[in-house]
Amino acid sequence: METRDADELCALDATDLAQRLHARELSARDVVEAHLDRIERVNPAVNAIVTLDPEGALAAAAAADDAPPAGPLHGLPIAFKDTHDTAGMRTTYGSPLLADNVPTEDTLVVARILAAGAIRIGKTNVPEFAAGSHTFNTLFGPTRNPYDLGRSAGGSSGGAAAALAARLQPIADGSDLGGSLRNPAAFCNVVGFRPTPGRVPTVPSDNLWDTLGTSGPMARTVADVALLLSAIAGPDPRSPLAFETPGEAFRTVPERDLNGLRVAWSPTLGGLPIDPAIAAVLAAAPVTFEKDLGATVEEATPDLSEAEFAFRTLRANAFDVGFGESFDERPDAFKPALAWNIEQGRKLSRADVGRATAALSRVFQAGIRFFETYDVLITPVTQVVPFDVDEEYPHVVAGEQQHSYLDWMRAAYHVTTLGAPAISVPAGFTPEGLPVGLQIVTRPRSDLFTLQVAAAFEAATGYARTAPAL
Repeated sequence: METRDADELCALDATDLAQRLHARELSARDVVEAHLDRIERVNPAVNAIVTLDPEGALAAAAAADDAPPAGPLHGLPIAFKDTHDTAGMRTTYGSPLLADNVPTEDTLVVARILAAGAIRIGKTNVPEFAAGSHTFNTLFGPTRNPYDLGRSAGGSSGGAAAALAARLQPIADGSDLGGSLRNPAAFCNVVGFRPTPGRVPTVPSDNLWDTLGTSGPMARTVADVALLLSAIAGPDPRSPLAFETPGEAFRTVPERDLNGLRVAWSPTLGGLPIDPAIAAVLAAAPVTFEKDLGATVEEATPDLSEAEFAFRTLRANAFDVGFGESFDERPDAFKPALAWNIEQGRKLSRADVGRATAALSRVFQAGIRFFETYDVLITPVTQVVPFDVDEEYPHVVAGEQQHSYLDWMRAAYHVTTLGAPAISVPAGFTPEGLPVGLQIVTRPRSDLFTLQVAAAFEAATGYARTAPAL
């Protein structure tokens, strides 16, 4: 296949590709070959995909062409996040401890995507154990932002976001605790959706009652995100939090009139430092909602006064429980930031964890009250533009010192504590051409409504159509 033909095919939206594949206007082999060709040419500069199986992908594509379409993702190539187990394919979690780890079973999200007809081509890069919103590790190095190869692609789903932006794949799976779907989406001008916890069951899990972390979809458009969500959402008896609504409910996003919608605009989410470049770009967002979409907009912020304590405490406790034993055995195998977070967890008492759980409950209730007054909250996703790829994290944001690898991520992880669906949608570019995302949040369990609002903003602005000049 010629380079031009391959690139034109890779530039198609997932929904467009899926329709053509189902209509047999395209073969799965053609689609997979085009993406493998582009990966070969573009990925070395971006380092988004760190494990690749061309032979297996082409064989699966050939089998897909010989059978009736298996589901909504029939023939779409995907490289899975390297923290999601893939049977028979290396899954490293970005850690030297798992450099040669080959799982025997797929995690639920992977299994559902494959069952929906997608073609596995490889794995996308992550930070070590998905810790931090900058994708780098000692196994594979950093993932670079397709819009500026000297900048970070974000994280922890940074490899996924960069692969989407670089047109290396049309859909991507991810996960989000403190912004791991939203931050990289904002950095890479794609769409990252953190669904309501329970919408996409987390199986397997060491804490089936956790509401801070969740898997979710990422793609280049809201419609594509919905298509992927339709494959990964739905009930599972192994998850006590899983919703009964079937994934098919999200297959399409019906157009919705936003006239009269009550929108709360929170430019600093309660006083967080925001880079002036971010603030300048996002100043247009409330105007778009009011002038173009007919919404009523006013400045307001939910009560997030206990979000910091709740999130940081429960995260540190989870890191100690999840990684403490391995850290004791091989402290040299953990990056300093991760070691620090584990140590923070070890300083906690049972009372600390109990108080954090109670605080999280109060934040959730405050959010419920907030969404009785407002239909939608719009706010920054990230507090900074994509930063230098060689910097571990931004040490200063809008003149304020950042003391840890978590500090600069508050705009995302404070929203996490609301237990609500939150989506990052392309919202513009800085004068240097760096992407900026808008975070759209609605009441818990209103995931389809979130997608409808995001789709309306996307249609009114069109920023998602600006591809990187790779």
